[in-house]
Amino acid sequence: MNLFRKLLRFPPVPICFISGLCFLVIMGLRSSGFLEDLELKAYDWLIRSRPESKEVPPRILIIQISEEDILAIGSWPLTDATLSQALKILLKHHPCAIGLDIFRDIPIPPGSEELSSVLSTNPNIICVMKFGHGGVPPPPIIEGTDQVGFNDMLVDPGGIIRRGLLFLDNGQQVYTSFNLLLALRFLQKNDVIAQPDDRNPENLKLGRTTINPLKRNDGGYVNADDRGYQYLIDFKDPSDFYQSYSLTRLLSGDINPVDIQDKIIFIGVAAQSVKDHFYTPFSRGFQAEQQMPGVVLHAHLASQLIRFGLHESLPIKTVKEKQEYLLILIWSLIGCLTGFFIRSPWRFSMMTAAGLFLLWLFSYAAFLNGWWIPMVPLALAGLLSTGITTAYVSNREKRQRAFLMQLFSKHVSQEIADSVWKQRDQFLYKGRPRPQKMTVTILFSDIKGFTSICETLDPQLLIQWLNTYMEAMTETIMKNGGVVDDYAGDGIKANFGVPFPRTTKAEITKDAENAVNCALAMGKEVERLNAVWQNEGLPQAGTRIGIFTGTIIAGALGSSDRMKYTTVGDVVNIAARLESYDKDLARENPWRILIGEATLKFLNGQFNTRMIAEAGLKGRNEKINIYRVLSKKEDYINPIRQEECV
Repeated sequence: MNLFRKLLRFPPVPICFISGLCFLVIMGLRSSGFLEDLELKAYDWLIRSRPESKEVPPRILIIQISEEDILAIGSWPLTDATLSQALKILLKHHPCAIGLDIFRDIPIPPGSEELSSVLSTNPNIICVMKFGHGGVPPPPIIEGTDQVGFNDMLVDPGGIIRRGLLFLDNGQQVYTSFNLLLALRFLQKNDVIAQPDDRNPENLKLGRTTINPLKRNDGGYVNADDRGYQYLIDFKDPSDFYQSYSLTRLLSGDINPVDIQDKIIFIGVAAQSVKDHFYTPFSRGFQAEQQMPGVVLHAHLASQLIRFGLHESLPIKTVKEKQEYLLILIWSLIGCLTGFFIRSPWRFSMMTAAGLFLLWLFSYAAFLNGWWIPMVPLALAGLLSTGITTAYVSNREKRQRAFLMQLFSKHVSQEIADSVWKQRDQFLYKGRPRPQKMTVTILFSDIKGFTSICETLDPQLLIQWLNTYMEAMTETIMKNGGVVDDYAGDGIKANFGVPFPRTTKAEITKDAENAVNCALAMGKEVERLNAVWQNEGLPQAGTRIGIFTGTIIAGALGSSDRMKYTTVGDVVNIAARLESYDKDLARENPWRILIGEATLKFLNGQFNTRMIAEAGLKGRNEKINIYRVLSKKEDYINPIRQEECV
């Protein structure tokens, strides 16, 4: 467990762990089909938002049988005679092919023999059948010929048509789709043929375009029924792209022969009373007006196949599963990096929004170039990894803040505490404050005559009296930029210049000045407290303060359960010895401040000082010059001869 915690402190480890976890979660959702509906809706949006293209010349004419046509003719289904008449009118103007999207498995007299004659003598007329068990056979006269194609549609969950079919088989015979047969008639006149692909003979190639069959997990699909030879419908033709006539207008001869010549003619039903309508990606709702007549849908499919054969457009491609997995992993990693390194809420929101926008832009640009790249798994991977990483970082920062505040907040000013938190990455190393060598000014203080005071007060009153003193001194230290390091009975240790190293002489000078100013302020605070205690009949106090400046080691000491940020080194010992040096000095004054020459040289003559002695301190062989701080120069009122001041 400790090893795991240590590893989590190394940023690449949690980033890799969280991104891997999010990848597995999204892949689990993806493979179980939970994201399929969202991804298919995203695909529909891509279809609708793509710019319409009108560069390809119209090649298709649709004869739609509307409700008005049925009322005008007076019967439904149409008789064979009516169909024969319509076909003869069209054949007279030399169409490329005619697709009859009306079932004629049984005769509907009158005119049945005439219809059979028209069908059998015109191989460019293609009729429909319905595939499989319970299907509908074609007109008997052309059964078994290449004039018959199935018109079955693949309906996705939710009732939307997104896929087309080229071939179906029942294990004994392969059947060709209605649309492909019509498209091949048109392509053959343009010297384009259907043939096996050079690399994979099982795949169909129209001209120079290979149509790779759609697999069960391609694009946003999950375990889709991939029987037959499927492809994605691109719906590139605009809604008003196909010229259309009503059946009544055709039968009346009110039609321009130019609109028929060399075109593919579709004849089908558009009347709502005849259930041959489908929902497509363009359907915004499930009302009747949101549906597309089957004959128009077949026109889209045939037109798309013709464009493939003439190399005017390419089939929609999908990334392979391994490539999609890699994209999800990359996007999870991007989300982790965003949550890990961007901590500003404003920047975080902007980066998240920018990431989603870039993903949308990437997917949209890819779709315009013929690639369907699933957006939903990528977006969810990014959001999930960002959210989890943000929660992890927030929890880690909460623990770090609690740890740092436990070390500092009670003993430093709010400014220093905030600075420690903002620069925590530089300050912390492997979960502990980073050990650092730095130049610091150390202050030690102690209460004069504390032993005798203890003898005169009962324990409860003594503790109250001592806490009043400690609170006043601590507040003074914090106001002057110091960090309280330790309390030892009646003593206080404070550091000026931690926790961040000072890199310039000006910064070191400022710390030394702050320490001396703090000591003077502590003296004045003692005078104030003495006045209060005198009125309350309590003992009065004096304080001794020692200050020294030099190089120390700062870091955290102790166990993980009990840790303290402190300073160690010879400088600390000297400051402590200065505090206890010659306790009989200035008994008449309630406070006394001694500093070493190492501190004096940073004070720039701002304070009135007096040299006390050149002495060796306890535990040290080397002597140092000891000075007493009397006051700041502008506040100097002590009647000590000026020649004693340096």
